[in-house]
Amino acid sequence: MADLLVSICCMTYNHAAFVRQCLDGFMMQKCSFNFEVLIHDDASTDGTQDIIREYEMKYPDIIKPIYQKENQYSKGIDPGLKYNAPRAKGKYIALCEGDDYWTDPYKLQKQVDFLESHPDYVMCSHRFNQYIQDKNLLEEEKDLTFQGADYDLKNLIGGKWLTQTLTVMYRRDALDLQRYESYGMSLDMILFYELLRNGKGYCFSDVMGVYRLHKGGVWSEVSINQQRLIEFKARLAIYEVEKSDDAATFILFQFAKAMSRIWMLKQWRMFVRIYQILNKHYGDFFTTRLMFNKIVLGKGLEWEKVFDIKPISQK
Repeated sequence: MADLLVSICCMTYNHAAFVRQCLDGFMMQKCSFNFEVLIHDDASTDGTQDIIREYEMKYPDIIKPIYQKENQYSKGIDPGLKYNAPRAKGKYIALCEGDDYWTDPYKLQKQVDFLESHPDYVMCSHRFNQYIQDKNLLEEEKDLTFQGADYDLKNLIGGKWLTQTLTVMYRRDALDLQRYESYGMSLDMILFYELLRNGKGYCFSDVMGVYRLHKGGVWSEVSINQQRLIEFKARLAIYEVEKSDDAATFILFQFAKAMSRIWMLKQWRMFVRIYQILNKHYGDFFTTRLMFNKIVLGKGLEWEKVFDIKPISQK
């Protein structure tokens, strides 16, 4: 397809109850260009692969699946990075997991039009609703005053999260796959960090998709302590590649979040490394006081003041 502009990358695993809605969201797109749907199924056991095969037979030029016989994620392999990213042919990459879905038939057209006319942006996203599966409850976007907004690396570091996987479209050439692989782990925040190193993003005010919360969801089923551990490890992975003030500040912002002091003590090896990093960028007095306040007193940083704390190199 000569005018192929978008590669939709979709990961599925035991999404039989949801994947039709996801695929229908892809196939209802009304575009002035062609797109491909790269599906990677990670050895589902619930019939997900059978449903995907139905769509592959109906749309053989668009639906391009990989059906695994053994689960790759359990082997420590990131299927998106290893199997989907290298075969993407589109100028732009759109993301959506198999348990989420799009609701706007012009989603791809809107995002492509924006990126085509704004070459200084590397990605764009949009608002979304949230569906709580167990309660059969659709929580609609509450901020009716939002008119769209730019975001950049500083916003991401500071927790201004205007992205969610199902909402994102980015320029394929803005992501250096070899560098991304060097982080040693794959997580949305690492992907967005790497992209926003190279430019800025824009969030549409339009609600164009639904993020589903359910018991089988990878992130929604993770405990708060486990989420904190993953977040710290992701930030450490970024730092070990970057070695920058920005990467150190990204770690520092974690201390504005609630976390168990007992849990922190159990992760003492990780916090020794964190101490070394923060000490290098913020000094011994600040870092020692930070750790004492957090571990002994249970007192964290004030979120809105973290950017006021300048690294040594900026003083």
